[in-house]
Amino acid sequence: MADVRSVAEAAQRALVRPLPSRLGPTRMAAMYLAAAAQARIGGDFYEAQRTPHGIRLMIGDVRGKGLPAVEVASVMMSAFREAVHDAPDLPTLATRLETSIQRYSAQCGDVEERFATGLLAEIPEDGPVLRLLTCGHPPPLLLSGGTVRELEATAPSPPFNLAALLDDGYHVDVVPFGAGDSLLLYTDGVSEARNRDGVFYPLADRLRPLATAAPRALIDHLGADLLAYASDELNDDAAALAIHRPSDGTFARES
Repeated sequence: MADVRSVAEAAQRALVRPLPSRLGPTRMAAMYLAAAAQARIGGDFYEAQRTPHGIRLMIGDVRGKGLPAVEVASVMMSAFREAVHDAPDLPTLATRLETSIQRYSAQCGDVEERFATGLLAEIPEDGPVLRLLTCGHPPPLLLSGGTVRELEATAPSPPFNLAALLDDGYHVDVVPFGAGDSLLLYTDGVSEARNRDGVFYPLADRLRPLATAAPRALIDHLGADLLAYASDELNDDAAALAIHRPSDGTFARES
């Protein structure tokens, strides 16, 4: 069992690599909770890169569980890392991801069975805005001025590998993201976790007291609170990524 766990942990580090606590003019933290017993990897994935276009983030959730889901997650992560620096905008980046998962699915012979929800975000370093592109994924939360609100997509696109359902191309939403603001990206394993009474985890309400917390404190609280709410029995993998733009433009030490 120890050998299996060490291999799983090595695979997890290779697939969903630990993110730096500082990336350009931002701070960040992430968590990954696998639902399967003794597991360290699953079908949820996230990544963040500093590019010529700003800080770019991705979070996603592959349909299904087990090794097939891990394989698709690996394809999405590899495609993102390959394209994120060169793609001039988020729609182009989304197109590159779509092409990669389509090619992989065609090779596997089950095109309609492998798809992933996803959310792409871009934070320019020279302006207080945030760009979002949603592909069937839960809306992120904006923590600003002590408040927490969902950033619903005005024109969401279908999940990756379902581009045939795309009507007018990918749409990008632009929202303010100024000094002192934070963004939380998450998978539905967080928002759809249930307590013993079958009630979904009220994510926005539970984070409201932490609206001004640093990313590490926010993520640590979220992970512990989520497990306590679900009595340590998650029905799905759960991942989350928090990113913060410091109010003074510097990296103050987190408490």
